Amino acid sequence: MAEGSESQSNNPLSRKLNKILETRLDNDKEMVEALNALSTFFVDNSLRSRRNLRGDIEKRSLAINESFEGAFRDVKQQLDAVHADIEQMSRCCTEMTSRLKSARDQTSDLISKTTTLQAESQRIQMKETVADAFISRFQLKPDEVQALKGTRNGPISETFFEALSRVKEIHNDCKLLLRTKQQTAGLQIMEAMALHLESSYEKLYRWSQDECRGLTGDLPDISNTLSRAMVALQDRPVLFKYTLDEYGTARRTAVVRCFIDALTRGGPGGTPRPIELHSHDPVRYVGDMLAWLHQAIASEKELLHSLLRNSSSTGDNVQKEILSHITEGVCRPFKVRVEQVIVSEPGAVMLFSLANILKFYGTTIGSLIDEDASVTVTILDMNALALKMFYNSLNCHASKLLEKIELPPPDLSPTESLRETMSLLRDVLTCHDASVIPLDARQADYARIISCLVDPLIQMCSMSASHLNASDMAAYMINCIHQIQSTLAVYEFTDKHIEMLAGQTEAHLDTLISEQASFILSRSGVGNLYTVYQENRGQKVALSSLHGMDPQSVKDAMAKFDKYLSCPDSLVMPQCNLLRTTRLRDTVHKRAVDAVCTMYKTLYDAIVNDSNKYPDVKTLVPRTPDQVTSLLT
Repeated sequence: MAEGSESQSNNPLSRKLNKILETRLDNDKEMVEALNALSTFFVDNSLRSRRNLRGDIEKRSLAINESFEGAFRDVKQQLDAVHADIEQMSRCCTEMTSRLKSARDQTSDLISKTTTLQAESQRIQMKETVADAFISRFQLKPDEVQALKGTRNGPISETFFEALSRVKEIHNDCKLLLRTKQQTAGLQIMEAMALHLESSYEKLYRWSQDECRGLTGDLPDISNTLSRAMVALQDRPVLFKYTLDEYGTARRTAVVRCFIDALTRGGPGGTPRPIELHSHDPVRYVGDMLAWLHQAIASEKELLHSLLRNSSSTGDNVQKEILSHITEGVCRPFKVRVEQVIVSEPGAVMLFSLANILKFYGTTIGSLIDEDASVTVTILDMNALALKMFYNSLNCHASKLLEKIELPPPDLSPTESLRETMSLLRDVLTCHDASVIPLDARQADYARIISCLVDPLIQMCSMSASHLNASDMAAYMINCIHQIQSTLAVYEFTDKHIEMLAGQTEAHLDTLISEQASFILSRSGVGNLYTVYQENRGQKVALSSLHGMDPQSVKDAMAKFDKYLSCPDSLVMPQCNLLRTTRLRDTVHKRAVDAVCTMYKTLYDAIVNDSNKYPDVKTLVPRTPDQVTSLLT
């Protein structure tokens, strides 16, 4: 067996078979590719095909080589053609190079001259560019010159302002030329531009004047062109001022006409109605005129602002001067009508209402234009006249009060003249409260108005009560002063006068309280005792030994005083019941009772004092001061 295996391994065929069997075709890519190529033409696995396989493979290889050789031949032919073309191009380039070298040698002078001419051309072009820039900056275009000249009275367009701005720019730029070596050109150009400016400003001034003269309507429209013209004219202050004067004159005429129309004709179609239809009502008449003036001034201010909206150098003072000039024309017709109303003496209340309206509108309009403007001064003058007439009316009323003194009525109430005066004062102060003038001015007016009426009124009351006895006079004055206080109490800025009146009331209350206390003492029987006690006070004598203070007199007086204590209301003076307010009546009663209690305590202390030697004191004065106070209060 071993020998058989060895002989088998030495057999070449056996080795090949083993090698073939051991080969893994999936890892041998070349073998796989060869088999794939073989499968394309080896389709019949027969004995004859296997025997002719080598020959077929060689034929196939030969055909492939022949195909490659044919393709390579075509490539070679094309490369030979390209090579021939390149050699021909090389010969042409060599020939052209030699010819160019020959031409360059022949045209070197021409190239030099051409280079020189090109440099000169560049310099000329640069000069032309500079000249064009100089002309563009320092000369006007034909259309700009035509826009500035135009027709003498022709309209002003947007191109005119653009050309004018261009002229001013050139004129300013000439100042730069004067700092260089081009001074002659700068002076010539500046002179030419100055001529253009003067003619342009003259044309602009005439056009602006014509436009301003046409602004005579109620509410004219200020065009943007006119506004720009006013801005341009600011460079010529004199022309600018003349143009503003022309505008002010035109608007002054228009405002006066509109004011007269508002007074006599009313608005368009009769609405609103003419102001003079209300001349029978002074407050409305004057108020409507002032309201119209205020609205007209506000409209004129807005119109002027529209005219000068682009002007930077016109300050508030200039505008206020123009507004003052515009509104000056209405001063006379307004003043005449207001004076007629004031001097017709419509009454103190009406005069004061007029003064308040004039004061309010004078302040309001003064803030719109100027306090020194003619219309403001006129309104404030009318306010001063109205106040003067008003205070004259108050003084006349006060004089009439003192000329004819009215006697106090039987019930000691305020007289009819006092009530009428208080009604007048109430109407005036009510009118003042409804006004819109500043508080400090109102406070000063209050003090003066109240002094004009209250001081003469107090004097009249004193003179009227001069023939009365002390009780009647005190009650009458208290009632009158209370009436005045009640009127003033509902208004502001009257504290000072109310305090002064309260002091006077207190003085008259003291008088009435003293009279009431004396009345009670005299009617209750203890008055005589107190009189004797006061007369002999300080003497070292027993009171029981004095006439009128003896025990029997004391006993009789205390018995009578007990009757008063049982019915305190029986001893009230009629004057106390005639006081107008319960508060004052209660005050008089309380303080009189306090005085009586004080006097009783003084007598009681004197009687119970052992030094006065009264027998059986408890029988003489059975009630203590505390008991008396408790009964009376």
